[in-house]
Amino acid sequence: MAEFTHFNDEGRAKMVDVSDKPETARTAIAHSSITVNHDIFEKISNNEMKKGDVLAVAQVAAVMAAKKTWEIIPMCHPIPLTGVDIAFRWEEEEAGHKLMISASVKTKGNTGVEMEALTAASVCALTIYDMCKAVDKGMVIGPTYLVEKTGGKNGDFKREKEVQ
Repeated sequence: MAEFTHFNDEGRAKMVDVSDKPETARTAIAHSSITVNHDIFEKISNNEMKKGDVLAVAQVAAVMAAKKTWEIIPMCHPIPLTGVDIAFRWEEEEAGHKLMISASVKTKGNTGVEMEALTAASVCALTIYDMCKAVDKGMVIGPTYLVEKTGGKNGDFKREKEVQ
């Protein structure tokens, strides 16, 4: 079991010193989702939301969020990201239409980008909620989770199956 490294000798939170870790290529992919009713699905699909192109705005918000993760998650390091990509896929469900969100983040550095990918996916879903809440406040966000990550001393991680 991995040991927690975010505590100092007094048991208080600290930002981990990564200065001695080697720079390696690192990637992370996180997923989130938002379930919407048929009306919102149609309005997003036909670009008829009054606030504008929902997916374009959400995509930009996700990229911005990945770049600013270190400013909102207290123990995250500022990381020079080398790439952020957001992908969308609709799934029809009994409860409505579920928009699957995939956030892929890359860097070459001495710490990973899992939090940046998770933050991007989360903010993407939150932005969609914000842009569509005037039509229906009953949208459901999540689950949000790490799909895979590469690089670093702890090695690669790949989730066996998609979370529902």
